[in-house]
Amino acid sequence: MSQPITLASPDDVENAFYDALAGGDADLLMHYWCEDEETLCVHPTGVRLTGIVPIRESWRSIFGNARIRIERDRVAQWQGTVMAVHHLTEILFVGDDPSPHGPLHVTHVYVRGAHGWRLASRHASAADDGHQAMADALPHTLH
Repeated sequence: MSQPITLASPDDVENAFYDALAGGDADLLMHYWCEDEETLCVHPTGVRLTGIVPIRESWRSIFGNARIRIERDRVAQWQGTVMAVHHLTEILFVGDDPSPHGPLHVTHVYVRGAHGWRLASRHASAADDGHQAMADALPHTLH
């Protein structure tokens, strides 16, 4: 990679990540990931990729097949001094097909290091709306 990009917050990383996704640029996308052998990405197919090289190649393959557009909605977030977790819902559009794919439940884990915040883990999985509706109907009582 070239000169590291410094990002001041997990929100900055998330916005830059989705901008790179929209542009179909795998090399730019990888600027926002941790350069660590334990960096992890789980695509909705369930395949777990560990390390920058397999993650980069998977995104190159995805972008090589079709242009993608993602609509996202942050559901919840938590942030500490060196780590943050964002839970999102994504709707995916592939190529010129107007029909949506998803929703997907997505978890991003961000860590702060020498070059600011970076994405350490992304896990995306198909949402099961039936179970989500049941979970939403349950009372949420804090003890």
